[in-house]
Amino acid sequence: MNQKRVLSGVQPTGDVHIGNWLGAIRNWVELQENYETFVCVVDLHAITTPHDPKSLYQNSLSTAALYIACGMNPDKCSIFIQSQISAHSELCWILNCLTPLNWMERMIQFKEKSIKQGDNVSIGLLDYPVLMAADILLYDADLVPVGEDQKQHLELARDIASQRVNSKFGTKENPILKVPNPLILKECSKVMSLTDGTKKMSKSDPNENSRITLLDSPDIITKKIKRSKTDSELGLEFGNPLRPEADNLLTIYSIISGLGREKAAEYCAEMGWGKFKPEFTEAMINVLKPIQEKYKELMNDPEELKRILNKGKLTAEEVSKLTLNRVKEALGFYSNL
Repeated sequence: MNQKRVLSGVQPTGDVHIGNWLGAIRNWVELQENYETFVCVVDLHAITTPHDPKSLYQNSLSTAALYIACGMNPDKCSIFIQSQISAHSELCWILNCLTPLNWMERMIQFKEKSIKQGDNVSIGLLDYPVLMAADILLYDADLVPVGEDQKQHLELARDIASQRVNSKFGTKENPILKVPNPLILKECSKVMSLTDGTKKMSKSDPNENSRITLLDSPDIITKKIKRSKTDSELGLEFGNPLRPEADNLLTIYSIISGLGREKAAEYCAEMGWGKFKPEFTEAMINVLKPIQEKYKELMNDPEELKRILNKGKLTAEEVSKLTLNRVKEALGFYSNL
């Protein structure tokens, strides 16, 4: 019996932070045990906003190394760089020609980001959900791990596959593209900012104290946690809308300490911030230490990292070509195969 297939990825923009890890990568590590897992560094998505070429190159390698350092096993999953698989761009163009413009204009993230960019907004920013659809559909993914903020993009991929490709060029018995389902990651799927518990932790936040990156030193982690926003209440608790920072920090602590939600809530119920922050800091430093050590080992062995990425690329190419050729044949493109 074939395993169900899962696909995920992270942009190589800025440093990977604990929100990326706790909300996504940590869950992928568990998924690879029971699913055929593809994880890519989505560097094509990273150029929808102005970028520095040298940083893109280095961040792509760094992100791949962090996948592995966090527990992604190259013997159990395929790790690759998106732009090395030309089928992503080719399928994106085909899907562009089948996707109504008004579907794209209603994308919430485009509306939010285009306001920030003003007249400099690129077509790529409007179009990147179609590229994301191509990423997913190329690998016949059964499940796509998504947080709440990515559900709209997955729905777009599902609509493109079912309404614009399968209904027009396939049959119910022989669909062209597999329609993926969301795998909503419940626990800590949305980690909030350390400086504002109502906003999601983000690489693009200009305030570096809003996030802890996976490569932050113990001194930097200590300073960021000391400066993290709190309130005047005694004890920490989950679910109180008037105390978003308490909920966020307790959620993070419940995972990195290994206590779980129930024990963490009981342990911290009457704890003051002066006692909590040092314990939180120690737990964060300890949990990130092995990740940082493995990361340094990989970055000091570029040939091994290259070998892992090449292995992932070969597997990704093999699977993606099958899907792309199936789509092109259904749409009437010439082939001399």
